[in-house]
Amino acid sequence: MSVKHDWYQNDEKVVVTVLLKNAVDKNYKCEIESEKVHLSAENYELILELLNPVVPEKSSHRATPHKVEITLVKRDFGKWTMLEKKQEVKTELQCNTKSKKPQDWDKLAKEVEKTDDAEGDAAVNALFKKIYESGTEEQRRAMNKSFQESGGTVLSTNWNEVKKDKVEVKPPDGTEFKHF
Repeated sequence: MSVKHDWYQNDEKVVVTVLLKNAVDKNYKCEIESEKVHLSAENYELILELLNPVVPEKSSHRATPHKVEITLVKRDFGKWTMLEKKQEVKTELQCNTKSKKPQDWDKLAKEVEKTDDAEGDAAVNALFKKIYESGTEEQRRAMNKSFQESGGTVLSTNWNEVKKDKVEVKPPDGTEFKHF
């Protein structure tokens, strides 16, 4: 049984939402450990190897008619970069759609040029859209962070480079960036 889950956070806690209808009727069980969450129900199992430790005694879970909400209290105050230690690898194994080989961005750009008759900004936007759609979760996260923090002047697909610090504004040569 395939069930979607998502998460959000603040500095003190992480909330994992599992879209599992009638979880109580399906005899769901949720075990919260310091670095692991295990949710099971009829024909469904979710195991999360958490990126950082939580406090199981203060954490909780509850079922509603449409979902199970797991609230994890963080042991250490602050933001997490991702929910799981090996999130990208698990996603690749579960979805079986991501390629483990590096993206050939030049090949992708040529495909867009061949298939898209758009000119100027429309062609560039189509290229970025194609890169975003075919990228991994980390590449999409890097693109979003770099574009937002740089005011649209930087677009990177390298999460390891982008996650370290705030992305600086880098306007094109001969131009000046102005904050409004």
